[in-house]
This record gives sequence, C-alpha cells and structure tokens, in this order.
Amino acid sequence: MTVNVQFRFRSGLPSTEFDNVRLRGSWDEHGRHSNDWTSVPMRRSHDEDGYEVFIADVSFPDAGIGTNFRWGIELDRPDTPNLWAIAAELDDETSSRRERAFDLQRDMAPQIYYLTWIGRLGANRVERPGAADGIRFSVWAPNAKEVSLVLADPAIGYIADDGTGTDATIGMRRATDGFWIAETGDDGTLADFDGMVGTPYMYRVTKDDGSFAYRTDIWSLMQIGAGDFDPDGAIYRGSPAALDGPQSCSVVCDPKRVVLPSGQEVAAEAFWADEFVAGRLLQDRLENLVIYELHVGALGFGKSAPGTLDDAIAFVAHLSALGVNAVELLPIAEFETRANWGYGTSHFFAADHGAGGTDRLKMFVKACHQQGIAVILDVCYNHFDPDGERAQWAYDSNDHTRNIYYWYEGRPEDYADPRGGYIDNISTGWAPAFDEEAVRQLFISSAAFFVSVCHIDGFRLDQTSSIHQYPVLHADGRRADRAAAFGAKFLKQWTRTMRLIKPQLFLTAEDYSDWSAMTEPSLTGDGLGFDATWYGDFHHNLVEYHGGAQAQLLKNAGFGDERPLTMSSFAGALRTSARSKVVYNQSHDDCGNREGSARTAVIAVNFAPVVGETRKWAEARSRFAAAMTLLSAGTPMFFMGEEIGAQKPYRYDDFLDNRENILGEAKNGGAGLLSCYRDLIALSIREAAIRSRNIAIPLIHDENRVIAFHRWNDGEDFLVVGSLNDAPFDDGYWLHSERLGDALWEEVFNTDAQEYGGWNVGNGGAKIRATAGALNAVLPAAGVLVFRRL
Repeated sequence: MTVNVQFRFRSGLPSTEFDNVRLRGSWDEHGRHSNDWTSVPMRRSHDEDGYEVFIADVSFPDAGIGTNFRWGIELDRPDTPNLWAIAAELDDETSSRRERAFDLQRDMAPQIYYLTWIGRLGANRVERPGAADGIRFSVWAPNAKEVSLVLADPAIGYIADDGTGTDATIGMRRATDGFWIAETGDDGTLADFDGMVGTPYMYRVTKDDGSFAYRTDIWSLMQIGAGDFDPDGAIYRGSPAALDGPQSCSVVCDPKRVVLPSGQEVAAEAFWADEFVAGRLLQDRLENLVIYELHVGALGFGKSAPGTLDDAIAFVAHLSALGVNAVELLPIAEFETRANWGYGTSHFFAADHGAGGTDRLKMFVKACHQQGIAVILDVCYNHFDPDGERAQWAYDSNDHTRNIYYWYEGRPEDYADPRGGYIDNISTGWAPAFDEEAVRQLFISSAAFFVSVCHIDGFRLDQTSSIHQYPVLHADGRRADRAAAFGAKFLKQWTRTMRLIKPQLFLTAEDYSDWSAMTEPSLTGDGLGFDATWYGDFHHNLVEYHGGAQAQLLKNAGFGDERPLTMSSFAGALRTSARSKVVYNQSHDDCGNREGSARTAVIAVNFAPVVGETRKWAEARSRFAAAMTLLSAGTPMFFMGEEIGAQKPYRYDDFLDNRENILGEAKNGGAGLLSCYRDLIALSIREAAIRSRNIAIPLIHDENRVIAFHRWNDGEDFLVVGSLNDAPFDDGYWLHSERLGDALWEEVFNTDAQEYGGWNVGNGGAKIRATAGALNAVLPAAGVLVFRRL
C-alpha cells in the first residue's frame, strides 16, 4: 500500500521564466526516508485563479506513516541554474534553513509552497471553463468567530458602525490558515467577477470576545475614498471621493484591465504593447542610474490640492530633458489623508486613490519607460498607518496578544500599561509581526504585484534598520532580539522572492547599520540581498548635519569667513561611496524637515536671503554639491527641485504651502543651474569610468578647501578637482598624483562656466601637460573641474 502526496509550487504570477522546476525531498526513489535528497520533475500548469503552478506527485510506502519528511523546490532561470526557490526560512530565529516539512499521514492534503500569496486573499477572479469567471473574497481573520462580506452602497462608499450604507450581507465560511471565504455559488449576489468590478465592500468581523467591527480588505487593489474625511463610525451621507481612503470601502478591481483617462477600458496586454521605444532602453545596473527622488503630492504647483499622478505624468517631459534615467517615488500605496508623505501605509496593494490610483500609476510607469526612465517605488514596511483603525489595528481581536498584524511580547498583565508589549523601532508606529507568514506576505506579495501588474523596476525600503536593528520593548526600551531576528528573516525572504521573480530589479534600502550583510546575496547566500544602501553620511559631510561632527562643507563654507574645511572627512565619505551606496546631496528628509536642515542653496549661504551676489554664491556651492554627488563612486540621487535651486523648505507638515514652481523656474531663474545639472548627468551616465566603482583621492587640503579624485576604468581616466575656496586660484594650483604621470589632460567640464551662472574662471577647455605626476591648473572659486586623460 502507498500514500500518494501531491506537491505544488505556486508563484502567484500568471507566468514566470522558471524552467526545469523540480521537487527535492528527503526520500529515495522508492519513497523511503533518505538523507540523500532525490529530485522529481514538476509539470507546469495553472490553477483556477489563472496563476502558474508546478505540480509533482510522489508515492510513499505506508510503512513510512508518521515519518517526518523535508522538501523544497529547485529551478533554473535564464542564465542562472540551480536556484533554491524556498524563500522563507524556518520559524526559528536561530536557523536560516529554507525548507518545508510534513509528517506522512494516511490521507494527505496537497503540500503547497506559496512563493507569494497573490490571489489567495482579497477579491479575486476564479476561472470557470465554459462559464463566466466567478469571484472569491478571502480575508485573513484567524481569531474571528464569524465574518461576513458586506457589499456597500456605491453612492456612499462607507459603512457606519450601525450598518448604514449596507446593500447586502453575505456570510463567509471558515477555511484553512485562518482564512474566511465567500465565492460564486455561495450566494446569488456573487454571480460573476466581471459583474462585480467596481463594487465597494467591507468585512463585518465578529471578534473572539463577541464584539464586532467593520474592517476594510487589507489586500484590496483600491480604496474608494480620495479625500480626508473620516466618519469615525458615524452615519455618512457624503460623496465617496471625500472619504479618507484607509477608512473607506475597498473596491473590486480587475488587474487585467486598464481604465484610461477617457473612461475607456483596454486589456492590460494592449496597454503595455507600446511600453518601450527603440533606442530608449532601461538601464540594467544600479551603478548606471542617476535617480531623481520625486514626491507626487508636492507637484501641482498653483493648485490647492496635493499633486497627482496626472501631474507626475506631465512632469516626465522635465525628467527626460534633465537626462535622469531613474525616478524614485515617495510611497504611493494607500495612506491616510491627502497631504501626506505616504510613509504610514494602510493598503499595500492599492495605489493611493487620491493620487489617481493603480491605473494612473501604470500610465506614469509607461510614460517613464517610453523615455528610458526606470521607476523605483519607496515602500515602508517598518510600521503600519498609526491611525488605521479599519485597516490593520485590532482586526479580529481586542486582545493585545492577538492583534494579528502587530508584534507583541508577553501578556498585558506583565506591564503597567498593557501596550507595553508592543515593539518600538524608531518609526512612527509599532512593529509588524514579522514572525507571521501572513504579515510577511502582505509586504512580499504587494511588491510582487507592483512588479507584475504595474511593471515597477525596483524598490527602496524605508528605514530597514528599524526592522532588523532598532526593535525594543515599548514598556521599558529593552532590546527585542527575537523581533530583530525575524525582521532580518523577513528582509531576506523579501529580497529572495524579488530576485526569483525578476533578478534585474533595483533593490535599495535606507539602512544606517553599516552591516555588511545588507548587500550580500540572499538568494544564493545568507545576506540580506540588497544592491545598495542609502548613505546619509555623504550628505552630512557634503552639506550639513545639525549637531554632528561631520564635515558639513557647504554649511561651513556658508559662513563666508574662509575657515578651513575638513575636506579630509568628506574624502572618507567619497571613498565609502564605492561600497554599494546610494549617495545624495539632498533627500526628502534633509530639505527642512530635520532640525537645522534646508535646501542646498539656503544652507550654502547660511540662511541668508538668496538674492543678488549671494545667489551667485549659493548656486556656485550648489553646483559643487551636485558635481561631488554625480561624479562620486556611488549611485547618485537628488531630491526634486534641487536642479533649479529650490529654496523653500520641504517639510512633512506644510509641504503644500511651500511647493516650488519647478517647471517655471526651469525656464527662468533656475535655468543656469538646471543646465549644469543636465550636463553633469550626461557626463555621469555617458562615461563608464565615472559609473565604475573605482576612486582614488590623491589630494586633500583642508586650509585651501581643495579636493581631487580620480575616476577610471580599463580605458579612461578622469580627474575631478573641487574647490570651495572663496577666491579662485588664478595663478594655478599644483595637483600631484601618480596617476597624472606625464600625460596630457583636457579640461572637459567646469561648473563655473558662464552658461551655468558662474564667473567663467577655469582653463577654457585647455589641454594641460602633467610632468612627473604634477599638473598646474587654474581653479575657480566654489567650483569643480573635470579633466580627461588623452
């Protein structure tokens, strides 16, 4: 007698580039336990949701009943064979093993590994051959006594605590894994998927203590609200558009269709057919990117409301003319209120409806891709929306220990304040429960969704140090080592999944731990798998850091008193930029939100009014900062508006009141600085030597405020010379470097050029002979020269 077991590997994607997928397990060819794992080919198929699945069947002798077997999945990708496709580690903080296990029983359910949970939760299409596709609603509520699907009045888009706004209530049945399900066939209302697209809904959750609450679908693809109003459970009679998205109803959406601005619907395949234009291909190496950090909400100059994705689509022409090849959006997934940076995410699959929603995001991505610009999304996984009462908070239980989306340690009675068991991590909310696969998959699957459905090219993860390093107990600040360990496990699982789905994704992290594992491989190793981490000390040394010991070159130059500048400290940052870093002269955090911070042009003149001659100095030093960033050995990035010399503070609370007219200034007062940025970007992208990681710094002089460094590859050598001196070296400045040799060096770039608004001091593009490693060149005040070896 045998026990037949089916194994399934489900990606959650309609198709993949997976090949030669095979099941590997701790049994021999006869199904008997073995320490030497055998391999079984898996056949490709699709499940009822239309997602790709790989299947294998294995027969075990019934003598093995009760035996524990271990298994996993191995596969090939184009150019990369033998990849282990189990991304999740065991739920043991001391183990990094990646495998599944089961005890053999007489009647075995299929053994399934879900790479992502796309299609498992939310409102999903169910394919039915010979009939209209059905619909299935699934929600994770493991502690609930009962759950009902509540269809809402589309004219309201909200369900009050007393049920006002309800069109229909449909009971859901408990399934495995803490899921509750209602689908076509359960109720006549759920006739077919296409007929329900656009339907608003919520869940009525009866909690473990018998109380009930209305909850949104955390896995929804759209929230109906596009405004700021939270009825807070009261009866609502207004427009759905006025509601705050996280509190409003979820909406059934069809990711296979795209709704155009005209209202016309097209198939996704047709929409993406002209995504790319010949000669404008995307870069495939992070080192080759120049990243423009963009907050969609800060666009829309001249309007009272925050900017939208339509504004961002119109802005693509500016990005293309500027020459950047990547744009990084501040978080665009659903967040609370309209005027927000977006870091308190409530619904991770739904692009913020107030900004335009997921279809507008697709249009923005397509517009960028047609210009050869990659799109990177900033995502925040270190906390949830702190006020998301109808989202994650107390979803199916009022017991703190059963608050399913949040990490909680101990019992409420252990603390004077029962909230003491939650985890602080230097974010604006408590830490997620990274030891729970359903929580991890919320983040993993939403990222995979944006890659698959919206064609996103990469991600920047907000403050990953909060996930793996900073967790402490809310009660008393004690280290929460288990929470940190599972945070690291989550990050590895996330990057492994992304690498399996699309290896060329750009994956960066805001991380200040200086942990080398952050940029070590995760799919083929035990690192955390990021391409690069943000390098805040580059900005701190180059521009400012209030109260810090860093060089703060521009801030100190702004005093105008000819004090020595610690170029030597900045030299250390330049060297470190070669170690898988994203470097920036400004990011969204550094333009006025942090104490002592401001826009570069303002810092450069110590907060003096940026007018007249003072503006010339502000722009000259801003050009210096741009050149140091764009010519460094890191991947350069700058925040929106830097290219036109923005002066208004960019702060969390009042960014709408301080929006810059970027497009207007680009044609007027900011044209000179913009031209400098454009030419620097072109030089940075065009020259492989500058986009290499090679850097050597032969000259540092703190008193003279001069620094020089080489950038090279096998074929070319560039010398970059920067001076923040308040006067030019008109008679020349001797530069010494072995790499100068006895060669001829041509000046190919000067930030002080007249067309950039400078004083036009330099060498006029001359070819200068170096002798025995010494070269004499005229240096401008507050300027940067670039020489190419001939």
